[in-house]
Amino acid sequence: MDPPSEAAAGGAGGRGGGRRGSRFNEGICERLLSGALAELAALGVRATDVHTLRVPGALEIPLTLQWLAQSGRFDALVAIGAVIRGETYHFEIVSNESSRGISEVQLETGVPVANGIITTENDAQAEARISKGAEAARVAVEMAQLRAAIADGAR
Repeated sequence: MDPPSEAAAGGAGGRGGGRRGSRFNEGICERLLSGALAELAALGVRATDVHTLRVPGALEIPLTLQWLAQSGRFDALVAIGAVIRGETYHFEIVSNESSRGISEVQLETGVPVANGIITTENDAQAEARISKGAEAARVAVEMAQLRAAIADGAR
């Protein structure tokens, strides 16, 4: 297993953002993350404002996002991961609970969290959805900017 590393999603105000990625389905996750990081750079987010942390799996992402959101250091967060159906009911549990947890984090903390965790039936479908990492990065930046505009009194 790779040790956690720091590197994630930035946003408005220069505080930066946190990004969570899981170690399950690592090859897919790395490509999702690469797309997200490239999109953040294209959107003008400084690499120094991006922090990437790795967690064991999708079920650990919401708690880690909560820790990051509660730190007050991030304008937005991005969850990156891949849940690919196996032969057990576990797929539904992991998919549903990780999504529910991510929604709870943003509603409880007020920090936007873009959900870039893909859920697919197989590897081929996961490959077809690789662009979701970049899409999640765009959502995070857009929501961070919207949050800042609302805080500044924009209508």
